[in-house]
Amino acid sequence: MSLPDKAFPVSWDQFHRDARALAWRLADANTDWKGMVCITRGGLVPAAIISRELNIRMIETVCVASYHDYSSQGEMHVIKGITDELKENDGEGILIVDDLTDTGKTAAIVRAMLPKAHFAAVYAKPKGRPLVDTFVTEVSQDTWIYFPWDMGFTYQEPIAKGSRG
Repeated sequence: MSLPDKAFPVSWDQFHRDARALAWRLADANTDWKGMVCITRGGLVPAAIISRELNIRMIETVCVASYHDYSSQGEMHVIKGITDELKENDGEGILIVDDLTDTGKTAAIVRAMLPKAHFAAVYAKPKGRPLVDTFVTEVSQDTWIYFPWDMGFTYQEPIAKGSRG
């Protein structure tokens, strides 16, 4: 798999720095977060970093699948919703975390579940940017971000798709 014209490969070190930068921005808001909802799967890594930095212990996931073949976004599927406890007061005091808001389709689904929550993403693209309250880096819509968990020395198919090394 070759890189597209506008590729943005992100190393583990860079992602960790960017996720901590997002935590700093969120800490500056002086909000006492009731809990966090991370959007899987991409939100799991920044959620771990941010929850540590902000001392958030109540962590929930919402599972939304949209990229079914890695490179193209398809039909949206909510695989697992959010507990009723975190949806109280429309999510006020809840922090939603994701790695990237791209087209905004996933963000819109989760925003509808928690309209008063604070939405934070490490990276944002122009189409998804209006749905995010806090982010670290904006990249152009036609840039493809390669996250470190998707990369080896070359692109690595997930193990579940038959690749073993």
